[in-house]
Amino acid sequence: MSDAAASPRGVKVDLGALWVAPPLIALAVLFLYPLALIAHAAVYDATDVVNLPAAWATLGSRAFVNALFNTAEIALAATAGSLALGLTLALIIAFVPFPGATFVARLIDTFIALPTFLATLAFTFLYGSAGVLNGALVQAFHLSDAPVHFLYSAWGVILAEVTVYSPFVLRPLLAAFSQVDRGQIEAASLLGARPWRIVRQIILPAALPAAIAGGSLCLLLTVNEFGIVLFIGAKGVITLPLLIYDKAIQESDYQAACVIAMVNVALSLGLFGLYRVAARRLGA
Repeated sequence: MSDAAASPRGVKVDLGALWVAPPLIALAVLFLYPLALIAHAAVYDATDVVNLPAAWATLGSRAFVNALFNTAEIALAATAGSLALGLTLALIIAFVPFPGATFVARLIDTFIALPTFLATLAFTFLYGSAGVLNGALVQAFHLSDAPVHFLYSAWGVILAEVTVYSPFVLRPLLAAFSQVDRGQIEAASLLGARPWRIVRQIILPAALPAAIAGGSLCLLLTVNEFGIVLFIGAKGVITLPLLIYDKAIQESDYQAACVIAMVNVALSLGLFGLYRVAARRLGA
């Protein structure tokens, strides 16, 4: 019997496409199902009854508005600081020859592997009320109280996040700088161009996609940062992740926590889309 007679006419089974099923099932179990549970809890109350007024009340509350504002303010400031610091370090490491430049770059990279709260702990020893800086100032000027308190404010959170997330900007910038034509830089220098003009007209245009990719990644990470904000314990500085924690753990208001979590998820997915666009442009 021929193969054509052995199988129904017009029926084609592509068994090769079945490899997609296991990752889709894993994605549904590990991500989509928990996300669906959060979305369900955001709409339904503890008695499993739809309670949209409570959800709208959460979004209109002063606590949510303040947390959203704090999150945006801290994330934008920390991202701007990370871009400035990362760009400065990348320019020095890539274009200012000095012994140990490669070692310095790798040392800075190690911050990527460290937990974020370690930087905060180090800042506590340096700038805390009983830290090195305050101890030196109190002893030097015979003060009765520690004069430096910026660590326990939004500025302390921003400084810690800039320290932690600058390597996420530095790494793509160094990769972009390695592709810059050094002949153009030498030619511009021989023609009398000042260093800042060379940076502005030759180096920065080539590094713009890398800066966008690194900056968008920093923005995504700082929006979702929880450990630094919690560890510093800055008075009045409540971000969206910290508000979710407070609502769920401290107040046991799970519907409010899930409503805020859905907003945070939507914000994160939007920023992740921005990062992917920037990363594709960098790859191009």
